[in-house]
Amino acid sequence: MPFKINISHKGKTTQIETESEVVVGKKIGEKIKGEDISEDLAGYTLEITGTSDLSGFPGKKGLEGQGYHRELLTKGFAMKNKKKGLRLRKTLRGEEISSKTNQINTKVIKEGSKKFESLISKPKIEEIKEEKGEETKPGKKPKEEKKEEKVEETKPAE
Repeated sequence: MPFKINISHKGKTTQIETESEVVVGKKIGEKIKGEDISEDLAGYTLEITGTSDLSGFPGKKGLEGQGYHRELLTKGFAMKNKKKGLRLRKTLRGEEISSKTNQINTKVIKEGSKKFESLISKPKIEEIKEEKGEETKPGKKPKEEKKEEKVEETKPAE
């Protein structure tokens, strides 16, 4: 099962998919070497900040093991509703990464020889405009050309 690893550094994020089983057994808050994930990340040191499993349940630091936990939560982690006094029982995963983990969030602690900006791929909209030779403006989507179909009118036979 491939892991989707989100790597963030100074407000920018990139995603890498890997089949590497090196992260299995690691916990949230532990550091891993970039070479273990991808050869592009040689020299990088990454810290695991969070996880999510196949069903979308988040992993929480402080919960032991890999399995599910039903926790009574007030405000903060995994709680979007901010009503005063509200407590809900939520399903969470433990802090340990398993084969059922789908997404791993990390942040860069130490940058390697390659700059982080070179690892980030350009958005598709900018690539399309560069091919056409148009200038890109942030926040603007490229206009799609409208194709008009001509309809020929036929006169009824007399």
